[in-house]
Amino acid sequence: MDKVKTWGRSAAAALALMWGGATAPSLHAAEIVVGQVAPLTGVLASTGAQMVLGGKIYFDWVNAQGGVHGASIRQSVVDDAYKVADTVKATRELLAKPEVVALYGFAGTANITQLLSDGVLEQGGAALVAPYTGGESLRNPFNPWIFHVRAGYADEAEHMVQQLTTLGMNRVAVMYQDDGFGKAGLAGVEAALAKRGLKLVVSAGYERNTDKVDDAVKAIKSVDVHAVIMIAVNKPAAAFIQRYREQGGGAQLYNISVVDPTELVKLAGLKNAHGLGISQVVPYPYRPQLPVVREYQSLLKKYAPEAEVNYTSFEQFLGAKVLVEALRRAGPAPTRAKVVKALESLQSYDLGGITLGYSPTNRIGSRYVEVTVIGSNGRLMK
Repeated sequence: MDKVKTWGRSAAAALALMWGGATAPSLHAAEIVVGQVAPLTGVLASTGAQMVLGGKIYFDWVNAQGGVHGASIRQSVVDDAYKVADTVKATRELLAKPEVVALYGFAGTANITQLLSDGVLEQGGAALVAPYTGGESLRNPFNPWIFHVRAGYADEAEHMVQQLTTLGMNRVAVMYQDDGFGKAGLAGVEAALAKRGLKLVVSAGYERNTDKVDDAVKAIKSVDVHAVIMIAVNKPAAAFIQRYREQGGGAQLYNISVVDPTELVKLAGLKNAHGLGISQVVPYPYRPQLPVVREYQSLLKKYAPEAEVNYTSFEQFLGAKVLVEALRRAGPAPTRAKVVKALESLQSYDLGGITLGYSPTNRIGSRYVEVTVIGSNGRLMK
């Protein structure tokens, strides 16, 4: 596990060097540019690094095979530090470049919701493939620009609440990030409970881009609950886990899929993080049972030997496969409009044991959810 920790610490710096000149004018005529805005600094930096890596290893492999219709793919990456205004600014700048034919792998429900509110995607006319968010505001009402690879937070909440209530655990609290992301997850949990005639015992928020969770710990610790579902990112989730456990909190803890278990164990301590349930929206990437998992593990070893298997990089690897297939179907010299049409044609596309589907009226590729648990050795178990 030390390798992945070391890689995580240096990842943002390495990526900054790697893509420092990513938006410089192209030196190659036969080139397809894919724009990615990711949080390489700030509270979500380790996740952002994994997001970029998952795409990079697949794009590198495609380029090594001769690219798409003879054109190489260039992943143009910009850091937004998970800040909404920076996401909007960076996306506008990317879409102002005619060579950018698609967007890929952004993070943050609030960030991407703002892109929709400001009409940035509509004005740019480019598809955004595999955003790292399950926010319902990005799925309903239907919008044509975002092609989701993952299930939504409502799907994850339904799965977790189903598991809890089956086990007789019906007194549930929610700790959530006080923004579009957290509120989307909170609404999902409330809806899943209401479906079963239940209500939340308590909900407690924390401020976005901070790990100020003491008030949330106090509010949840003061009531008797069976389980706490966290709608949180790495640092605040780890802070809550550590403080809640150290203050004697004994409820079963869950978190939505957007956390890195290695980071949680490092920040909260294995004693506190052990037993944490984490919902997942892609299949288990640690055992090479599916062809696409074997492919991912092989390319990770080839192109990033210092990195280890990670749910986030695997999810974004799947997103890169979806995007590359759309680029192939779009034909030589793809345009933004052709890529959108090509994505709509992926109506039942097998990535290698995982099938995704889109259409002119559907942008949700998958509703797959399962729950994993951090084991006594700090690794995820199914």
